[in-house]
Amino acid sequence: MNITDSIADLLTRIRNALSAGHVTVDIPSSKLKITILKILCAEGFIRKFTRSEDGKQGILRVFLKYNPDKTPVIKCLRRVSKPGSRVYSKFSDLPRVIGGLGISIVSTSKGLMTDHRARASRLGGEVLAYIW
Repeated sequence: MNITDSIADLLTRIRNALSAGHVTVDIPSSKLKITILKILCAEGFIRKFTRSEDGKQGILRVFLKYNPDKTPVIKCLRRVSKPGSRVYSKFSDLPRVIGGLGISIVSTSKGLMTDHRARASRLGGEVLAYIW
């Protein structure tokens, strides 16, 4: 299967697994997806993730996180910059998601990072996604 937008595929698989109440979700592996999942794990949106070999590109198993009342920790995952419509922002103009309660993932010259870290490093870049 040929996937045009791997970031949108990652976010959609997580969104669908959360709405179905799954504990884990399996996603085809890539370096970009691993970096995004590291950010989500560090920010407390997912419990953890593991990578296993399948003889091709590998599989990422994401362990989703729920509140004690069984509601998902992630309320919304939204893709911002798409292959047909790129969205770039200077560090001073980086959007604050839900007044700073959520995060945006930004692709900078120093790699992927959250909007908070990009502002602190004074780096702008492509806004990939909003998560809250």
